[in-house]
Amino acid sequence: MTLSTELQALGEPLLEVQLAHPFLRGIADGTLDPAVFRAWLEQDHLFLLGYTRVFSRLAWRAPAEHLGELVALANSTFHDELGLHRELATPFGADLAGATPSPQCAAYTAFLLDAAAEHGTGLAALLPCTWGYSRIGQRLAESGVDGRYRRWVDTYADPAFAALAVRCAQMLEEAAPDPARARAAFLAGMGHELAFWDAR
Repeated sequence: MTLSTELQALGEPLLEVQLAHPFLRGIADGTLDPAVFRAWLEQDHLFLLGYTRVFSRLAWRAPAEHLGELVALANSTFHDELGLHRELATPFGADLAGATPSPQCAAYTAFLLDAAAEHGTGLAALLPCTWGYSRIGQRLAESGVDGRYRRWVDTYADPAFAALAVRCAQMLEEAAPDPARARAAFLAGMGHELAFWDAR
């Protein structure tokens, strides 16, 4: 079993915990209060700004074979994903410019930036976000989410996002970090992912 496969196996039951969270249950059945989603989108906007810096820091620490991809990921997160995020947030009236980081957002961003100081460990810390959102998007799409949250679900159920998750797992394999440190970083990242559904 490869390291990324082992981590994903560890993460599967933790994904079920996330899918049982009231936020995601509300997305799935359409009952999530739009005001709660708006506040979460504001936090996610701040997180994505930090996420761009995480890719940039990983690029700084990366071997040459990963450098171009990580620079491209930082660029696409800043220009493409944040642009799409602004489009998603507009109908909900989110105040992206006026948002301040919640404790969950600040803690998760700080954790990822710290982890990115070591290339392989940083990639393990990132995996819960790329792999986890891809899996959650697929599961929610399969459940037949409709209405105001469908576009958000489709973003993460998109095959292109799944391909990104696969490539991040491949980079983790290529980086070959210390397995124990990678497991610890991955599980800590999963914990931050769960906590982030309460970010307001």
